[in-house]
Amino acid sequence: MINPSDTARITPPRAALPHRVEARLIDWSPFLLILVPLLAGASLVAGFGSPELQSMVTLLLIRVVTVLGLYIFIGNSGIISFGQVTFMAIAAYASAWQTCCEALKPMVMSGLPAFLLDRSLPIWVSASTSTALAAAAAFVVGLVLMRLSGLAASISTLAVLFVWNTVYSNWDSVTMGTGSIVGLPTFVTVPVAAAGAAIALLIAFLYQRSRWGLLLRASREDEVAAKAAGVSLYWSRLIAFTISGAVMGMAGVMQAHFVGTISVDSYFLDLTFITLAMLIVGGMRSMAGAVVGVIVIQAVTEIFRWLESGVEIAGTTLALPSGVQELVLSGAMLVVLMYRREGIIGAREFSIANLKRKKLRARQ
Repeated sequence: MINPSDTARITPPRAALPHRVEARLIDWSPFLLILVPLLAGASLVAGFGSPELQSMVTLLLIRVVTVLGLYIFIGNSGIISFGQVTFMAIAAYASAWQTCCEALKPMVMSGLPAFLLDRSLPIWVSASTSTALAAAAAFVVGLVLMRLSGLAASISTLAVLFVWNTVYSNWDSVTMGTGSIVGLPTFVTVPVAAAGAAIALLIAFLYQRSRWGLLLRASREDEVAAKAAGVSLYWSRLIAFTISGAVMGMAGVMQAHFVGTISVDSYFLDLTFITLAMLIVGGMRSMAGAVVGVIVIQAVTEIFRWLESGVEIAGTTLALPSGVQELVLSGAMLVVLMYRREGIIGAREFSIANLKRKKLRARQ
């Protein structure tokens, strides 16, 4: 027989339930306060935006996935990695091998295995296996590199990027060398990109809240103290590096199937530095900073690209000289970093708890 007092202990009072719901909302608010506006904006663009606007927003959402992938490792560990785009490229090429048209592969990619050479796999299969391959590659690379710290670790990740570029540029029978692989199915639209961004945001948030994320941030703040407290720097970094590789792989698949073509140069220094700039400008120590950095840099890029293409005013077409976009972008990044060294958002997150603290300070 169940004692009534035991039942009272097991079943929480009704008055306590709203407080528990409120506490859960506060805990999840850093995730929800980014996700809800992101999905709302994507829905409006998907329903009412022009094809050009939909294309820009799709690319922005892919960049959100990419920079969140960078944040998972760089933001939590404090180690700048120049090699994460490598895993994006590995997944993009793996997806191309699985989905590219059967008529093209025997002629230009004759080195592929027989089970890929004469058939194409379903998109969901190729996306899953390609992302898993990127995660596996990140794990294998991390087994070696995560023993390093500081500048040595950063330089070694840059070496990984150059090694990948050299191998794929000369692997003509599989990657077409420096040529472009065309004919990929273009299934990534605004809703698909928004779903990918939501998944990446959830992964970044859950990792940030996890035990391993906390341990890694502790090592970021004070490596010696973390070691003294028993934190395994190697394993905490390796886990973050592997998860980051998986998210970067997902971004690589999305980009390949958004553009419909891939080449080695598409996943090299230009993409590496622009995505790192997005993370640093927004604030590399916060998930919100990663998203804000993407929006700011992408908005500046698109505005000046539009001005460079020419604007018609009173029957006269005015166009900025070519290259102004890069100059303005560089200047904007310098200004942000001079006056906001930790980025626009810094180490803060969008959260209900922070809003409540601000209100209390304002009242005081």
